[in-house]
Amino acid sequence: MSKKLDADQILQHAKPIVGQQAHETQPFGHVIKMPIALDDKVCRQSVENLNQVLADTITLRDLYKKHHWQVAGPTFYSLHLLFDKHAEEQTTLIDEVAERIQVLGGVSLAMAADVAETTLVPRPPKGREPVPVQISRLLHAHEIILKEARTMARQADEGGDDGTNDLLVSNVVRTNELQAWFVAEHVVDTPVVRVDEAADEPKAKSKSAGS
Repeated sequence: MSKKLDADQILQHAKPIVGQQAHETQPFGHVIKMPIALDDKVCRQSVENLNQVLADTITLRDLYKKHHWQVAGPTFYSLHLLFDKHAEEQTTLIDEVAERIQVLGGVSLAMAADVAETTLVPRPPKGREPVPVQISRLLHAHEIILKEARTMARQADEGGDDGTNDLLVSNVVRTNELQAWFVAEHVVDTPVVRVDEAADEPKAKSKSAGS
C-alpha cells in the first residue's frame, strides 16, 4: 500500500497543472525601471511609440498575408511570392520591435484584438480585391509606418535612446522603404508586349523656337 502511495505522489510531479489564474505581473502601459542607463521618461515615450509601430507592423504583415492568399490575375505568381516574402520580413520586424519594448521595461502588444484597437492602418474588406487596390492598400500602410517611424526615431535620438533610434532607422524605415519600392513598381503603367514609340513622345523644341 505504501509503495502505491509513493508512486502516486511521484506521478503528481509529472501531471500538468492546468486552469491556473493570477493577477498580471505588469499591467499594459506601465514601464518598469531597467538597468540600461536611460531616463524613465525616455523609456516610457519609446515604449508608447514602439507599440504604435508594432500594431501597424502586425497589421501590415497580416495585410501582406491576406493579399498573398487572395491575389489573382496575370501577375499572380510573382506577387504571390513577393507578398509572402515581405510578410516574412515584416514578421522579423515585429519580433525586433516587441523585444525592444521589453528591453525598455514596457509591455508589448500581442493579441489581435488589441492590435485592431491601436493600428492606424485602415481595415480592408474580408473579400478579394483587384491587384491595383491591394497594392494601393499596402503602399498606404507603408507610408503610415514610415511617417511615424521617422518622427519617433528623431524623438528617440533627442532623448538619447540610441537603441530605439537605430532600430527604427536601420530596420523599420529601411525595410519599409525597400518594400514600398518593390510593390510600387508593379503599378507603373507600362506596355507589356510592344512599346508604342509614338505615344506620349515629348516633342523636341527646334533651335529656332522662341528666337
